[in-house]
Amino acid sequence: MKLLAQFGRFWYDFLVGDDWRLAIGVAVTVAGVFFVARHGVNAWWLLPVAVALVLTISVAHGVHRHE
Repeated sequence: MKLLAQFGRFWYDFLVGDDWRLAIGVAVTVAGVFFVARHGVNAWWLLPVAVALVLTISVAHGVHRHE
């Protein structure tokens, strides 16, 4: 059971890391692009826009946290 808990902690730390906002932003973006593309819409441009937006939010939160 201890090994399973360590395995879970590793994956949580690996995927979420320091900022849970990035993890959720990536998950929502990938799911959104998947569903939009599944309906025949060319949505390749959504990924770079979402990455820029999520990164900006994360950096702004980090700057305000350290002030």
